[in-house]
Amino acid sequence: MSPRQKILIVDDEPDIRELLEITLGRMKLDTRSARNVKEAHEWLAREPFDLCLTDMRLPDGNGLELVQHIQQRHAQVPVAMITAHGSVDTAIHALKAGAFDFLTKPVDLGRLRELVSSALRLRLATPSESRLEKRLLGESPPMQALRKQISKLARSQAPIYVSGESGSGKELVARLIHEQGPRVDQPFVPVNCGAIPSDLMESEFFGHRKGSFTGAHEDKPGLFQAANGGTLFLDEVADLPLAMQVKLLRAIQEKSIRAVGGQQELVVDVRILCATHKDLSEEVAAGRFRQDLYYRLNVIELRVPSLRERREDIEDLANAVLKRLSIDSAQPPARLQPKALDALKNYRFPGNVRELENMLERAYTLCEDDQINAEDLRLAEPGNAREQSDPNLADIDNLEDYLESIERKLILQALEETRWNRTAAAQRLNLSFRSMRYRLKKLGLD
Repeated sequence: MSPRQKILIVDDEPDIRELLEITLGRMKLDTRSARNVKEAHEWLAREPFDLCLTDMRLPDGNGLELVQHIQQRHAQVPVAMITAHGSVDTAIHALKAGAFDFLTKPVDLGRLRELVSSALRLRLATPSESRLEKRLLGESPPMQALRKQISKLARSQAPIYVSGESGSGKELVARLIHEQGPRVDQPFVPVNCGAIPSDLMESEFFGHRKGSFTGAHEDKPGLFQAANGGTLFLDEVADLPLAMQVKLLRAIQEKSIRAVGGQQELVVDVRILCATHKDLSEEVAAGRFRQDLYYRLNVIELRVPSLRERREDIEDLANAVLKRLSIDSAQPPARLQPKALDALKNYRFPGNVRELENMLERAYTLCEDDQINAEDLRLAEPGNAREQSDPNLADIDNLEDYLESIERKLILQALEETRWNRTAAAQRLNLSFRSMRYRLKKLGLD
């Protein structure tokens, strides 16, 4: 018979210790109890543990010190912090220090059991470095550092803000954080916040009850219910309207939601990851994004490097893309000629990896004899770009027509780079989906 898993409880209140001991005992878990930081250190030095539950305030110190001690000396042991009700700032400090998750007093036993089960799954999970290397290509220093950060952050339940430019791979990074953590067997639900009409946003996130509004012919669960037990990835979170930001903040803080037209709160266990190509701190300063939601989402920021910052990875990425294209099309592989590779390494790549993929797919289709030359890539010449940015006034007959031609060209380029995905093209141009639709109709591209 395998040994029972062991939990260290650290709290100076006998009633809390007894409640936790009884609850965990019913889960067939062994417990050890400490009344202060000193006793906790003694237990940790004496026995191995699978999880530590610690109160924030202790007679001879605080839980944050214990979190930091365990991070340094017993890094494989997840720590969950128990805080006073409403102490959101304290919980955020604990997550930043490396805590796995947090509970608030009075302790909800259902939430406690969920947290403990999740933490113990984490102990059994073994993050795969080889899987990360296969999915997140590149041996440049920024990519090696990114893979290490993913492995570390996958062990936490802290909300993570994945920042980076469009096309750099933010959704892939979020997916890998999910896959390397204890929620891997639960849903990963990505949602593009900029693609949801504002009047349907609350229903999409929280669900609705039959008859709650015109067209609500049946009960419908929302994205939070779909992600329950797993991870909800909010892509382009900066596009959320302010009214929805308030409701999202409450759902994250209370860990519960209420469907549109519903009367009861529904408890949800969801890890939140978010991303945007915009600078969230600038959005806060401009009054377009709530500061309290920003601090709640940006507990830990994980920056994805641009392709310009890891040019040494371009060759490996290009070869991987060409190999995939060959397999997908059941055609012989194409080879990238030295001059074409040099051209790629010297290109700025404003669209990052996504632009590289689209560029190579086009070149693969157009090239002759399975050889991709520099001209097949159709890269913009620096001189031409300069001419376009500094037009000669004598060449402009009508300003409106001239601006419209530039707008048409850029929109077509964005649509090509995103395989005519209008939502992705709108993101690429930093436009709302509604604005993109208007422009397509105005330019006759609808």
